[in-house]
Amino acid sequence: MGGVKALKRYITEQMRMSHIYQPVMLRTILENGGEATTTQIAKALVSRDVSQIEYYEERVKQMVGRILVKNGVVLKGKNTYSIPDFANLSRDEVRTLIQDCDLKLEEFLAKRGDAAWSHRTKSSGYIPGSIRYTVLKRARFRCELCGISADRKALEVDHILPRNSGGSDDQSNLQALCYSCNAMKRDTDATDFRDWSNSYTDRDSECVFCNVDRALVGENELAIAFRDLYPVTPLHTLIIPKRHVSEYFDLYQPELNAINQLIQRNSQCNPLRG
Repeated sequence: MGGVKALKRYITEQMRMSHIYQPVMLRTILENGGEATTTQIAKALVSRDVSQIEYYEERVKQMVGRILVKNGVVLKGKNTYSIPDFANLSRDEVRTLIQDCDLKLEEFLAKRGDAAWSHRTKSSGYIPGSIRYTVLKRARFRCELCGISADRKALEVDHILPRNSGGSDDQSNLQALCYSCNAMKRDTDATDFRDWSNSYTDRDSECVFCNVDRALVGENELAIAFRDLYPVTPLHTLIIPKRHVSEYFDLYQPELNAINQLIQRNSQCNPLRG
């Protein structure tokens, strides 16, 4: 496809959208003389992402704005911030102050590097994009705490049991949270996760399910699957948590995730399915 007519036809007639990405990307390339870098396109998308704007509005109000107001550097209005006596500054003075800000930025980024953005990285390491997609897809692209759609707020992959408390990168320990719920969980959750982590090893020596001695047809970090000795249907399979619990409602969310993974895996491998 080439030429202005073909491009116009695609934009006006053929383009099918599930989000704003296509027109923003094309607009950015057009505005930059017919070619744009990935970073330029990403910045254009971020500038139109309401959820990202809301995130940084909260950072302004709750963090940086408060600090600058407290130190008397800026004044707060109803929905604005201003520098006292700005009208008395010359253009050269303003230019010098901007250069001072740029220098502070350069010094900070040179010293901190990627760690400067750790407030936007909820885990202490890298989670592959394929796993992130699986977690978001499992949640139907909605926050698993408040239920808001990814179209309205950016979703992040959160460790249910934090890494620094022994949590793993297994998909059963990951959940999709919007940035607001993730921030609130991090800031206000004072639970001592050490006992919770140890509880995953709970077993009962008298429980037949805690002492399964038959071949497993599926297993992950928190659950196992095996054939029923007295099947109701062909390939009747039992899927249970490794931890000893008295009833379904005592299961932790990671265990529910782990059980659901085995259910889906067993269903896909079942030749009688469908």
